[in-house]
Amino acid sequence: MTYTKYIFIVLAIVLSSCGAAKKVKGSKTAKENISTKNIIASHEAASPNFKTMAARIQVVYEDDDTQQSVTVSLRMEKDKTIWVKASLLGITLVKANITPDRVQYYETIGGTYFDGNYALLSDWLGTEINFEKAQAILLGQSIFNLNKTDYKSTVIQNKYKLQPNIQPQNFIHSLFLNPENFKIASESLSQPNDDRLLSVRYTDYQKVGTDFYPSEIKINTTEKDSKTNIDVIYKNIDLDVNIGFPFNIPEGYDEIQL
Repeated sequence: MTYTKYIFIVLAIVLSSCGAAKKVKGSKTAKENISTKNIIASHEAASPNFKTMAARIQVVYEDDDTQQSVTVSLRMEKDKTIWVKASLLGITLVKANITPDRVQYYETIGGTYFDGNYALLSDWLGTEINFEKAQAILLGQSIFNLNKTDYKSTVIQNKYKLQPNIQPQNFIHSLFLNPENFKIASESLSQPNDDRLLSVRYTDYQKVGTDFYPSEIKINTTEKDSKTNIDVIYKNIDLDVNIGFPFNIPEGYDEIQL
């Protein structure tokens, strides 16, 4: 059953309109005089522009009971489909097909499958997840709906920090942007009433074509006494290639009931 959790790694953000905000050219040093409006606009503009993507990634998953490393084939049609096949020593462990309104997967070791909404993924992760958030994490974009009138910015340790003007009581969050490319350096979400914490950190980015894509993503979640760590390393990325999304649940598998 633990192998199925790898499909979470298949996590473009739907950002609020920034009006006539100006995209700012990146620099090695974060600048104090850049407005919040322009910082958000520059981050929005940094969202990769592609139709399809095929990538090979290495995923290391660790929770309170297990640690595993698998090779994952990732295919995306932007804003429409995320397809994942996780393998170990050439053997398929998990295959998943995710769209904005549906999550499908099966895992071969336990012979189980799921066909439904995002409730199961959210339960595994310990925080609410949907297609937009999953795609945003994979592309180095904010999982939060950034609105220039609701956020403020400061420069801290050569990063642009964005946080709400007023923090929601049970949705305390912030994010840091790299000054070079306005991509996410790190972001966190705390839900103290539910004893939940989600942290996403990007150790580096790689330029593919004209856009920046993550090289490595470190995802850490806690819920009460339970902890989950996920390390995602992109081995290669190919853009705008002809790809398919083959997916059929094998006969005889048992459905997971929520």
